[in-house]
Amino acid sequence: MKKILLLAIGLMLLVGSVSAYGLYIACPQSIQVGDPLKCSVDSDFPAGTSFDLVFYQSQYTATQINSQPVVIQDDHATQYVLYDTAGLPGGQYKVEVHFNGPQESSLRSDSVTSVLVTLQDRSGEITITSPSSQPLASALRIEGSIAKKGNSGVQIKVTGPDGTVFPQQYIETKNNPQNGAGVFSKQVLVGSPGDYDVSFSDPDGFIGTISFLVTAPATITMATVPVTVATSRTTRPITTVPTPWPTATKSPLSPVTVTGALALAGIFIVWNRRRP
Repeated sequence: MKKILLLAIGLMLLVGSVSAYGLYIACPQSIQVGDPLKCSVDSDFPAGTSFDLVFYQSQYTATQINSQPVVIQDDHATQYVLYDTAGLPGGQYKVEVHFNGPQESSLRSDSVTSVLVTLQDRSGEITITSPSSQPLASALRIEGSIAKKGNSGVQIKVTGPDGTVFPQQYIETKNNPQNGAGVFSKQVLVGSPGDYDVSFSDPDGFIGTISFLVTAPATITMATVPVTVATSRTTRPITTVPTPWPTATKSPLSPVTVTGALALAGIFIVWNRRRP
């Protein structure tokens, strides 16, 4: 009887173990703010099983930062999920699995579905002394210091409206004997106005990002003043036309009449001379 009971329990355990699945997430325990948070996901759930991997800020209350879906594939290969941490405050965070169905009840006891992550904020280590707004003619001056860097150098990368203008590489730092800070000064030529981000890092990881505004030269606008052109009016001098002399009026008498009158006048003169 005991053998039968033990066999039955064994079968139940066997059936239970067959129907249970493993799910394992892994994330780094600590990263610098600004570095991407990369988490891996492994599971032997059947292909097509889906769930959400949620990124929380875990302080006094849990505040969701991001959520990304994960779907198990046929090959059950390890999958990776990335979260952007730029601009987040330093502190405690959590990555956790949220199921879309009853899969949680099928998990094996060794499954890992929640991980704590610490974000370290090092942006306070950067001190910038060059202006945050600079004219295009003299941009881009990157000057300041990194706390406790001495003369060990620091990596910078400059990106702007047109992409990367200065690839990530080390620049010199000079030790400040007063506080041990690493003082740096770098001139990076840029070709257009806009916002430029300078990221700082060292062997310990990402330190922070500083933004600069590069302004375009002022444009002088010439005001157009309307000009009134006076119309020139030419006045011709008045020409006095001389009054013409009167034209002799022709006699309306015919030549015969005139001849007869003259003959009568002659006869009259002769007659008067003959009178005593």
